[in-house]
Amino acid sequence: MTDMQVNPSFRLAYVPGVTPGKWARVWVERLPDVPLDLVAVPSGDGERTVREGSVDAGLIRLPVDKDVLSAIPLYTETTVVVFPKDHWLAAAEEVTLDDLADDVVFHPLDDTLGWAADALPGRPAIERPATTADAVELVAANVGVLLVPQSLARLHHRRDLTFRPVVEAPQSQVALSWLQERTTDLVEEFIGIVRGRTVNSSRGRGAGQATGDAAAAPAKKAAPQRKPQHQKAGAGQQRAGQKGAQKTGGQKAGGQKPGAQKGGARGGAAAARRGKPKRRG
Repeated sequence: MTDMQVNPSFRLAYVPGVTPGKWARVWVERLPDVPLDLVAVPSGDGERTVREGSVDAGLIRLPVDKDVLSAIPLYTETTVVVFPKDHWLAAAEEVTLDDLADDVVFHPLDDTLGWAADALPGRPAIERPATTADAVELVAANVGVLLVPQSLARLHHRRDLTFRPVVEAPQSQVALSWLQERTTDLVEEFIGIVRGRTVNSSRGRGAGQATGDAAAAPAKKAAPQRKPQHQKAGAGQQRAGQKGAQKTGGQKAGGQKPGAQKGGARGGAAAARRGKPKRRG
């Protein structure tokens, strides 16, 4: 029994800020009979969810335990600082870590940037917010600022807040991860999708379907072959020669042209009238 019979669907976890929509659309096109279940998990639970095996794979943030999980890095996010719109940082196009020296910089418990406690810029808050969402609320209250991946700044967007990119700050990497011992055909299929493989180059089930569909498709009617130009020219010359021969032969067989025959008939009638004896009175 294959893994696709055991797993009638494919469960994919994803953490906040990650948008799996573009890959999900490709999955539905290639494997319409295998449902894709998207499972949203908190940022801090991405690796644990994949390790426990409750999902087939996950779009999570690095690092992960490489002794247990396989991971394919997909992209690195820009780090930004979130602050109120009337903050003086709004005048800058980008911010350095030194620019934050006088601000309280929140370090939520679900931090995705991997800051060391002594490396965080600015002044520490009295206590750490439980979540990034809680930290955003404190920023809106004009208590401090927050460093996060750009996708999380957009996810928690508010009209009274804005953000700027931060130079030389740690960055977050998003990866596709799965249990090393469970690299199934469906996992291979999703790996091909995130890597941009075409249907024909994919190693998974979609490639087999594509090959079968191509074999079952009716053969197209062969297009008629066009004659070479020199054959067309020779055929045209042959037809022209036949027409000329027919025209010349017709004139010879008649002896004279139709006009000449009419003229000869009129001349013979005139001569007969001249040779006829006159009647005497």
